[in-house]
Amino acid sequence: MNCFKILKRGLDIIISLSVLIILWPVLLLIAIAVKVGSRGPAVFKQQRAGKNGKPFVFYKFRTMRIDAEPFGPSPKSGGDPRLTRIGRILREYSLDELPQLYNILRGDMSIVGPRPLYLSQISEWSERQKKRLLVKPGLTGLAQISGRGEITREEKLELDVKYVETTSFMADVRIVLATVAHVFNRKGIYEKRYSQTESTRGVKL
Repeated sequence: MNCFKILKRGLDIIISLSVLIILWPVLLLIAIAVKVGSRGPAVFKQQRAGKNGKPFVFYKFRTMRIDAEPFGPSPKSGGDPRLTRIGRILREYSLDELPQLYNILRGDMSIVGPRPLYLSQISEWSERQKKRLLVKPGLTGLAQISGRGEITREEKLELDVKYVETTSFMADVRIVLATVAHVFNRKGIYEKRYSQTESTRGVKL
């Protein structure tokens, strides 16, 4: 394991643990709000593809109604009827992703990396696109600061591969700083167009 990987994992542990300790009252309040606001569990759990395609359980605060199709298309606006009232707010400020700090602490994910996608999507990728599996998936990544919901699946996959090919400590720092800015301006929250050839499938990356 090279120095960058050791540093990256060390920072993942320090940052995720620190934020979880500091924000646990906020996480608790969000969980209560989700539970009270609509029927169903506060935390949504789903299997996703990790490093080398290894499955892991992915966590996030539930933002949709309990009867929504878990593998359905991502919301294209805040007016999507599948979104709960609190879920809409959580998505717009990316607060629904906070439980993934636990995934990071466990080692399933990293702060920065390609977003974890469905296991079933791997068979749809080219050999080049599968290079995104060479690193741990991340809470945020190059695709998320380069357009997020405003770019297509193909563009996101290409940016994921670019990240893998050019990854460095400074690149991660730039992505984290840019992510903070994107969260505050709420840019690209909703998916405008899933694919260059399809418009209704997909998952929020």
